[in-house]
Amino acid sequence: MSKIKVVIAGCSGRMGKTLLECVEQSDDLVLHAALDHAGSTALGKDASELDGTRGVKIGADVPAALRGADVLIDFTRPEGTLHHLELCQQFGVNIVVGTTGFNAQQKALLGASAQKIGVVFAPNMSVGVNLTFKLLETAAKVLSHGYDIEIIEAHHRHKVDAPSGTALGMGEVVARTLGRDLDKCAVYGREGITGERDPSTIGFATVRGGDIVGDHTVLFAGTGERIEITHKASSRATFALGALRAARFLKANPAGMYDMQDVLGLK
Repeated sequence: MSKIKVVIAGCSGRMGKTLLECVEQSDDLVLHAALDHAGSTALGKDASELDGTRGVKIGADVPAALRGADVLIDFTRPEGTLHHLELCQQFGVNIVVGTTGFNAQQKALLGASAQKIGVVFAPNMSVGVNLTFKLLETAAKVLSHGYDIEIIEAHHRHKVDAPSGTALGMGEVVARTLGRDLDKCAVYGREGITGERDPSTIGFATVRGGDIVGDHTVLFAGTGERIEITHKASSRATFALGALRAARFLKANPAGMYDMQDVLGLK
């Protein structure tokens, strides 16, 4: 059986290096190309210098990287991901998107591309986080009345978007289960005399500091009790390994828009 040929975008970043290492350690995937942004000091280096495959040079020529590839894994930024997405459609290459910070219009572009190629898009690729999404759905059904809902997330000092895509994903799961619109019920900050808490809201609190990989807690606070559902990531490998499962899933399935719930069979 031939190996799945993988292109990794943003290979010199924290997630990119982890993806290189995980692909190198896998039995059924092979690094086809490694991409970085123009001007990167990594350009021209052998991917093995970043824990990737020896003999694969890091480049910025996306069309050249995509020729003959099966899937692109992208954990970069929205603008770069959308550029890669357009080229993936041209070359018939599937894409796994772990990038966060998309607006509604950009998400619509991801959905439109799924008419031509396979797309797995998830705010978090971790198997544990996606199981947590399923647990939250159950919890929200049971705790739909009399419980205030707050989402607390913490990440490293370098993260550029807030709240995290995972926290927003958790909020969307809870809001959808409760029949609410997260855009209308989310509260992203509190300061001063705020008045009593509106029970229909879902609150978010963000912490940034140090090298925290990713902590997320959804708090259901009732009268006399609190239920907390928490996921803590200690290594980026959990996200990378989930992305590799998504790549395998796309190889075996037709073009379409998928998330990690599809990949893990949780739907």
